[in-house]
Amino acid sequence: MAKKPRRVAVMLDLRWALKRHTEVFSGMQRFAQAHTWESIVDEFADRTLSEQRGAVPYDGIVARANKSLAKMARRLDVPLVNVWFTSPARKELPGVFPDYAAAARMRAEHLLARGLRSFAVLARVDRGAKIEAAAFRETVQDAGCQCIFETLPLDPVGNYTIWQKSRARVNAWMNRWQPPIGVFVHADDVGRWVAQMCLQRGWRIPQDVALISGANEETYCLHPRPSLSSIERGFDRVGYEAARLLEQLMDERASGRNRSAASAPEHIFVAPQALVVRESTDFFAVDDPLVAAALEFISAHSHRRIGQNDVSRAVSAETRTLQSRFRKVLDRPIVAVIRQVRIERAKRELVQSNLSLRQIARDVGFGESARMNDVFRRELGVSPGEYRKQRQLNHGR
Repeated sequence: MAKKPRRVAVMLDLRWALKRHTEVFSGMQRFAQAHTWESIVDEFADRTLSEQRGAVPYDGIVARANKSLAKMARRLDVPLVNVWFTSPARKELPGVFPDYAAAARMRAEHLLARGLRSFAVLARVDRGAKIEAAAFRETVQDAGCQCIFETLPLDPVGNYTIWQKSRARVNAWMNRWQPPIGVFVHADDVGRWVAQMCLQRGWRIPQDVALISGANEETYCLHPRPSLSSIERGFDRVGYEAARLLEQLMDERASGRNRSAASAPEHIFVAPQALVVRESTDFFAVDDPLVAAALEFISAHSHRRIGQNDVSRAVSAETRTLQSRFRKVLDRPIVAVIRQVRIERAKRELVQSNLSLRQIARDVGFGESARMNDVFRRELGVSPGEYRKQRQLNHGR
């Protein structure tokens, strides 16, 4: 006799065509199809449960969970997985979320690698944005740089008055900048505002302002030019991992092995999928044209076996002269910059791909995995394998 399909409710506010809604749904459906679930979109699952008088209609729920849904699911013993990081019920429910801190570090490291030494960050006042802003500031400050911080309301365009006040706050924040500067804006729509306001001031993007924004919503990131660099947060994987966690919870319930109410609910954090580099950060921010040309060569050829003499020949300079200019402009020797570019690329591959350590070491220019291992341990204090493990799926944060 065929196993009866599990009925799983989906409450993800799908009317909003944003990746944190639609791609979570898509990832969940990949799992659901492989496990023959019957998925039911129910944007009022809390009301459905509260009005139920007979058998419970769902075996489990994946939701942007509110307090009401959490209460009803607990009362009826329905497994529930939350995918809304700012949910008021977040602490009491198992959940799967993007790793905001990892995304912030990836952004900061990308901008630092462009040679920038001055930074600014703009975040909305919600929990995820605050975590990301704090991690971004910490990363650039650890590199000896300052960061100008500002916040906006959760809905900066709630009405015309709020919009005017939000724009005024952004203008005041920008008045404190000293280009060239690296800027992180938490939301893509606000990132587009900032890009427009920079151009109105006569600032060039990316030469004066290297700008990286939120969650790679292409509607905002691709048009108009300049296109905006952004982070693909991996919401599809959030949905898949949420479904996988729900399957575990439903299995436990079916076997009578429900988790202890006293134990903390499991929280899983999914590493960002990719850093999408576009026109708004495709630049090395140095005033010295010789150093800028050398940085461009390093960026294009760091995957090859190049050293300081190769860089010097490429820009028609004596190695000693170029070395002196690097130390004056970047406070680092040429080989350290080559190594840093390779480390940045290796870190992205470790998080974003399933390539072997040997393949990544070859692709990014380290040659051998043992060499990459030595550099990672010396520079980051962990092996490449440990770095990958730490930043892919993090539980219980």
